[in-house]
Amino acid sequence: MNTPVVALSAEFRKLVEGQMDRTIQGIETTFFAIMEKQKVTPQEVKDEIDSLQENFTVLFQKWSLEILYTLLLKKTSGFGGLKKVLGVNSRTLSDKLKLLQLHGYLERNVQIGPPLRVAYTLSVKGKNTVLLALPLLYYSTASSAAAVVV
Repeated sequence: MNTPVVALSAEFRKLVEGQMDRTIQGIETTFFAIMEKQKVTPQEVKDEIDSLQENFTVLFQKWSLEILYTLLLKKTSGFGGLKKVLGVNSRTLSDKLKLLQLHGYLERNVQIGPPLRVAYTLSVKGKNTVLLALPLLYYSTASSAAAVVV
């Protein structure tokens, strides 16, 4: 599953790359302005990054990003729908959904009435996280896709 899910035309790829470059430059400019204005030390940055470790551990576990991207595309999905799309076993999916909910990446909505249904949606944190991770997916597949797009 190393091939990109969505093949981009050369023209669209240029648009995506341009937007990502502007966004990354904006983040870099903001980061260094904050560092300078607030006199942030490298140790304080390290401490802040260390505090993110638990979230990174959750996100980079198998199935976590796949679940979040599926919910980004589908908006909402039940347990069975996620299981069918992802092809994951029930126990693993249940464990991952609980973990992602615990960390605030998704919301679990119980719909009462026969039959009882559960729908999963991304929280704001979950949506922002998967959108911020898109450039990582893009850059991880860009070099192999660039060789194909002439």
